[in-house]
Amino acid sequence: MNLLSTSASPTVADVARRGVTATRVLQRHRIDFCCGGGRPFDEACAARGVDPEIVLSEIDGETFAPDETDWSTAPLADLVEHIIVRFHEPLRLELPRLAELAQKVARVHAERDRRLPALRDAFLALATELLPHMDKEEQILFPWIVGGRGRSAGGPVRAMEAEHDHAGGLLRELRTLSDDYTLPEEACGSWRALWEGLETLEADLHAHIHLENNILHPRALRGE
Repeated sequence: MNLLSTSASPTVADVARRGVTATRVLQRHRIDFCCGGGRPFDEACAARGVDPEIVLSEIDGETFAPDETDWSTAPLADLVEHIIVRFHEPLRLELPRLAELAQKVARVHAERDRRLPALRDAFLALATELLPHMDKEEQILFPWIVGGRGRSAGGPVRAMEAEHDHAGGLLRELRTLSDDYTLPEEACGSWRALWEGLETLEADLHAHIHLENNILHPRALRGE
């Protein structure tokens, strides 16, 4: 189905809900599908200088993973478990590793690139926010939803989405400070590992926040 042929203009979230393949293509074009999911799709494409029809054709042309789960219809308890296992648990391991790398690279190479201390600080701010954020989700919001009280979760949902917005801003700051994760020729192994880790973190957080903002939260508030 061509989303652009419908009378209502689709949002980025509408396109992202088509699954992992869609989010992979959006990520490739750096179209924000998590915090910016409510933006009209054609407007978001224009901001990135790409044709929305081409983006949709790329999505249609990609091969879906055979075991892909449709999280728009799967039980909410399964979606919550997926978020915890696929995103929360790895993050708790990855954030300390990246923090150590960020501190080391800023300490050793700040004279070569004066933006590195600011990048370190932005990452540490992100990590400091994400850890308690995940705790609040697991201890308050997720049990609320799985317990069948999603219709009354408006307050916690708004609080979590506000924190998602702030995390999205820090991700954009990290990308700006790193020149889109472009490595200088003299970059050492630690610098390379940091850039690779941060770029992977960005992709995972976009997918993570998309599942919560655009699928879990709306379904829970509808009482599904």
